Amino acid sequence: MNYEEKLLELIQKDERIVVLTAENRAAIRNLPSKVSERFIDVGIAEQTMVGMAAGLALRGRIPIVHALSTFLTMRAFEFIRTDVGIGHLPVKLVGAVPGFLSEANGPTHQALEDISIMRGIPGMKIFSPSDEIELLNGLEKVIESPDPFYIRYNNMPASVEHEDFELGKAEVIYPGRDVFIITYGFLLKQAVEAVEILRLEGMSAGVINLRTIKPVDRELIIKVCRDTYLVSTLEDHFVTGGLYSVLSEILVEEEIICKVLPIALNNKWFKPALLNDVLEYEGFTGEAIAEKISLELKKANYQTAQYYF
Repeated sequence: MNYEEKLLELIQKDERIVVLTAENRAAIRNLPSKVSERFIDVGIAEQTMVGMAAGLALRGRIPIVHALSTFLTMRAFEFIRTDVGIGHLPVKLVGAVPGFLSEANGPTHQALEDISIMRGIPGMKIFSPSDEIELLNGLEKVIESPDPFYIRYNNMPASVEHEDFELGKAEVIYPGRDVFIITYGFLLKQAVEAVEILRLEGMSAGVINLRTIKPVDRELIIKVCRDTYLVSTLEDHFVTGGLYSVLSEILVEEEIICKVLPIALNNKWFKPALLNDVLEYEGFTGEAIAEKISLELKKANYQTAQYYF
């Protein structure tokens, strides 16, 4: 089952669901003929779409809107904040090709501040699945939630087996004591590859897949930061306002001292190319991530824990 099939299943179960798109039909191109009047294409008019979605939500509908992440979160931001956020309406915002998934597109189409923008809206929740399986696992619970949600759409194949999905609960892919990589979205695959390299080098290295960035699994993050020497945040987002900022806020609030290595775009856009080339050039392959972490540990003359084996 893919996203379109899962969405159709949910539409057939719940007459409140209405699908909207701003001429972004790649993932839902077969729905119009199957759901007729419950599918609305507004054309390239993201602001109009969000305003319309808010109106539908006020009438008891559950609107699921689709657009490119950049134009949805930035062009329509005021409408999301004012019409959806202030009213705390159950509109679900599905952003296509976020972060590195925009690959061959230039800066105008690179959503690298979307997490920062959306998490700043009171009441807005954020779901960033690591692959299509996780997207499908979480979709029904996200749609059923009374909260507004921003979804970082991801149809990549799964690289791990997932636990049952629960809003606000992360999953631990690997445990660790020396290093923990905390990530979200499709970079989970690269995080796992990095950790497998580090484990072969004798390190006790772990990975956390956040799944929802807001609400974030605060309890797990606090435990990991207290028990682990180095925590690395990994994200295809600007270093400002994303996961690194979320983690920093928690550490300050809880008065926890922890060594943190952010791996993100340091206030620059990425060079457009095919995805694998982007990861290689920008230093986000599993090998490059492992190398950054190893270097950080060597700089601190850290002796890895041997007892985890």
